Amino acid sequence: MAHQIEILQANGARIAYQVEGSGEAVVLVHAGVANMSMWDDQVAGLRDQYRVIRYDCRGYGRTETEKVPFSNRADIAALLDHLGESRAHVVGLSRGGQIALDFAIEQPGRVQSLVFAAGGLSGYESPAWKPEEFEEPQRLEEAKDWEGLAKWETQHWVNGPGQPADRVDPALRGRVHDWILSNYRAEKEPGQAQPLQPPAVGRLSELRAPLLVVVGTLDEPEAVDTCRYLAAHVPGARLEIFEGAAHMLNLEQPERFTRLIREFFASAARESPARR
Repeated sequence: MAHQIEILQANGARIAYQVEGSGEAVVLVHAGVANMSMWDDQVAGLRDQYRVIRYDCRGYGRTETEKVPFSNRADIAALLDHLGESRAHVVGLSRGGQIALDFAIEQPGRVQSLVFAAGGLSGYESPAWKPEEFEEPQRLEEAKDWEGLAKWETQHWVNGPGQPADRVDPALRGRVHDWILSNYRAEKEPGQAQPLQPPAVGRLSELRAPLLVVVGTLDEPEAVDTCRYLAAHVPGARLEIFEGAAHMLNLEQPERFTRLIREFFASAARESPARR
């Protein structure tokens, strides 16, 4: 049974979200090549024990926003307030990982545990970053060649840099390709996102929530380096490597990912509140 899409009016936006299940709250923040649908498998595997909250960020999916300054962190807080939740386990992948981490630093009392999957670390300049690799997608975006851009991004983020096109299930490739293409074709107003200041890289000591970092071995080198850096610089952080997976690892290995985060949530609930 499909759950209804709800709408939250917040700071010039109509934020689309869904809630399933009951128990401790879990917030899922999607990647920049997707929308809330990317979490279908995780919702199905968590809703028996958790109240699972997912939403479309501004500029994506069913969410609409005016051209206003806003904070992605404040949007999560507004959603939790609207649903009467004081705190939650927060899970973010890729762009969603950076949003989740920034939120956990800015509002540490609201995050029970944090799962950072293949994300970006604001303020961190990875030695693995190779800007020339992104000249082609930048050219495609400037030309508004949405089909070409969706094809490039699908290859890069789903198959992995340098990986053969048939490495993953064609149905999985098709799902992500369609998300990317539909989002570009919609040319949605993204709003004016305000970054965390100062950025997260110099504030990791402020993180209070138990941290799980997840990355795939076939992801781009920058993402792998960033995840290793984050795990190494947060005391007590756990690093989990997914062999043979690229950037969209929750889609490639959904059972393992869901089982991993369930176990992590349970361990976080048992952890001493002193760290929080």
